[in-house]
Amino acid sequence: MKTEDKIYKQLAENPIILYMKGVPTNPQCGFSGKAVGILNETKVQYAYVNVLEAPFIREKLPSISHWPTYPQLFVNGELVGGCDIVEELYKNGSLLPLLKTAAAKKPEPASDSLTADEVKKLVIAGIPDAEVSIDGEGCDLLITVISTQFADLPLVKKQQSVMATLKEPLASGKLHAVSIKAYTPEEWQENQAGRASGLLQISL
Repeated sequence: MKTEDKIYKQLAENPIILYMKGVPTNPQCGFSGKAVGILNETKVQYAYVNVLEAPFIREKLPSISHWPTYPQLFVNGELVGGCDIVEELYKNGSLLPLLKTAAAKKPEPASDSLTADEVKKLVIAGIPDAEVSIDGEGCDLLITVISTQFADLPLVKKQQSVMATLKEPLASGKLHAVSIKAYTPEEWQENQAGRASGLLQISL
């Protein structure tokens, strides 16, 4: 996925998003710290991107927003401004209503995202004997796969086998934030026996 597309996707999926230096718990510049402090005062939930850890976004965003510095606050996909503007809006009382209105709007699910059934079909196409169950919705999925093809494979190889069946949608952004659990039939039986006995499975 191109950096521009990633930015537009972030803006579409997050009604309130702050592009900043550092993270809210540890801002890496005074302006980002001030903007975070103001947003925290409003008690309205917001998303954030640490541009210090995303150099391509840090480089590309100013050409999209036409704003050269950080932080940058976006509401409903539109640039509000940097630290000074956020502070001014907060002081004149217009920031909180703006944020509350945005937070009340639920983003529409991406029309090109895969359904659980489509994900299941892709996994089975690559691993024909697989039994597949999927929990969650949208792009936040837990995929459990049981297959004899996982015999004698280390955990990472099992997960890589499943990921390989989903290579195209993961690369295109139609699928992301997936968690994978892969078992042989024998391992699955042991897992279920452990649950039945009241043991708590530690997720790896």
